[in-house]
Amino acid sequence: MRPNAAGKELRLFKDAEIYKNYRYSCYITNLTLPAKAVWDLYRGRADAENRIKELKEDFGADSFNMNNFYGTEAAFNFVMMAYNLMSLFRQVILRTKIQNQLKTLRYKVFAVGSYLTKDENTKILKLSLAMRRRESFIGLWERSQSFSWPYVVDS
Repeated sequence: MRPNAAGKELRLFKDAEIYKNYRYSCYITNLTLPAKAVWDLYRGRADAENRIKELKEDFGADSFNMNNFYGTEAAFNFVMMAYNLMSLFRQVILRTKIQNQLKTLRYKVFAVGSYLTKDENTKILKLSLAMRRRESFIGLWERSQSFSWPYVVDS
């Protein structure tokens, strides 16, 4: 149910009280799959436009054309690698239901004033964080320390 949705409400059924809490959609396709399989197939693609928009706005995927094909391909591969690393960071470290864009993460997580000090032979990174943000930032750091890659690196 979407109580704040704007627009005119269409009545599909005579007895609207029973069906008012349901949401309906219509798919027109030439696939010969069962209805549930078609719904699952198209439902999985529902977020694709958001990912394309994010690649364009945050990672500049629509404006890096080079003079030759191989330069453009290399730039595109680096853009995709950066996007995949940020996606992994959001899934594993942040663990939020809201998928913040890169510009939001830049101000919430990455743009933190800091400086390096040295205590004997140990370098210490001093972060300029308000007390209310410090605990959440420490939690992010601890999650990153407990992360293990899903593959083994031979050395």
